[in-house]
Amino acid sequence: MTAKTVSKRSSRRRWSVRDREDFWTGLFCLTPAVTISLIFVVLPIIYSFYLSFHQWSILIPDKPFVGLDNYRRLLKSTEFWNAMRNTAVYTVSVVTVGSALSLFIAVLLNRKLRFQAFYRTAYFMPVVTSTVAVAVVWTWIYNPQYGMMNYLLRLVKLPTNNWLVDPDWALPAVIIMSIWKNIGYHMVIFLAALQQIPQAYYEAASLDGAGRLDSFRYITWPLVKPTTSFVLVMNTIFSFRVFGPVYVMTGGGPMRRTTVIVYHIYQRAFEFREMGYASAMSWVLFAIILAMTLLQRRFTSKGETAS
Repeated sequence: MTAKTVSKRSSRRRWSVRDREDFWTGLFCLTPAVTISLIFVVLPIIYSFYLSFHQWSILIPDKPFVGLDNYRRLLKSTEFWNAMRNTAVYTVSVVTVGSALSLFIAVLLNRKLRFQAFYRTAYFMPVVTSTVAVAVVWTWIYNPQYGMMNYLLRLVKLPTNNWLVDPDWALPAVIIMSIWKNIGYHMVIFLAALQQIPQAYYEAASLDGAGRLDSFRYITWPLVKPTTSFVLVMNTIFSFRVFGPVYVMTGGGPMRRTTVIVYHIYQRAFEFREMGYASAMSWVLFAIILAMTLLQRRFTSKGETAS
């Protein structure tokens, strides 16, 4: 056996010992995070699936197994479908208008402007502000007596409105607030994508006589399509999970016009104590979000491939 062969074997032996040490060290470091995730995330998810097949109430000791009755009940429930309809309207409005405005603002702030850092910070500030605080402020803005919204309408001689009390305007009012709060988050994502586009592309297009609209159509838009796909998917997931603005601003009213699905689940679970029924709705919501996410990814990936 040569000295070279002995050296190789000893090197493998040393590396195997080091690999084992790294493995146990990494496992030791991950144990607290994994334990917390198991206790507070994984186990509650599994237990909620178990609850969805039971008539489970906090106040009633007997918790019988009911099979698929909770799922059959929600499919026949007008309140459930009303909440789903409100959620769909909210999601479509926030995703389409919010994403378009985010891209528009990102394009504007991608240019050289005075006080550029200030503008970027100002647009992002609502994102890091508490949802409850923002909802309370917008409740004041929508106040029919002394709110800023009606004050501005009076200045331009337009009719005022009881925003959060009017059944026709309550949901649009919540949508406007949500778009305003989250627009900065998606703007930053679009801005990061825009800054990755080489400036030489725009210079070459300018030499060929392309205007701003042509540059956006043939350069900017095709290159930010992957980012747009990500923004649409994430915005859809966040919109389907909306709860805070509705809870603070309207409480699901008036006439259940702003009752979204997560707020409806909250009511059934913690106000009516129907944990099993609420768990069934949660799993149906999960299935809907998963299906919409997969469909969005499929259609957007086809668009990216075609382009």
